Amino acid sequence: MPIRLAIVNDYEVVVRGLADMLAAYPDELEIVELDSQVPVSVPVDIALYDTFAQTQGDSPDVEDLIHNPLVRRVVVYTWNIQARLIEGTLARGASAYLSKTLPAADLAAALRAVHAGERVISPDPGTAPLVGGDWPGRAEGLTAREAEVIALITQGLSNAEIAERASLSINSVKSYIRTSYRKMGVTSRTNAVLWGLEHGFSPDRIRIHPQPDRV
Repeated sequence: MPIRLAIVNDYEVVVRGLADMLAAYPDELEIVELDSQVPVSVPVDIALYDTFAQTQGDSPDVEDLIHNPLVRRVVVYTWNIQARLIEGTLARGASAYLSKTLPAADLAAALRAVHAGERVISPDPGTAPLVGGDWPGRAEGLTAREAEVIALITQGLSNAEIAERASLSINSVKSYIRTSYRKMGVTSRTNAVLWGLEHGFSPDRIRIHPQPDRV
């Protein structure tokens, strides 16, 4: 029987891009939910959580998926291959931590291994390029990392908040902003937000956790 898979991200273009990447394996992977707009609501073998413009694998969002009775196993799909994130993600109960540099065949093989009960962790890919998938702004020349930073700017996050969300240094965030602005033809954050809204950088869904009451 094919593995029943849900793809989880707040951006429809990201979800569809990953679904297209895995479309070559219909006998092995059955994508039953494309979850950019709704929570996982049908039984699935694996929920594949794409971290683009979302919290990292050690976050409550991933823990929510892990504790969802409809989800058998959770796999985090990311470009942030850092020891602390891997450790935190697995400590929350995720079954795998996979790099976005994996070709489609290797990603499918990793999902098969997870379904068989194995714990799979991608090694640090170094400077290997991102493989497959899609993201807003790709047609305009933005790299995946630049697009993520602009997506978070469009959501209203500060540089410090972007660094925390995307697990980047402040200097890296500023560097991505500079290179993105040149490609976008904007010079201010306000114009960047307007450009983002016009080019699909507003998420189709945002996961919001209630804040604890302050005393």
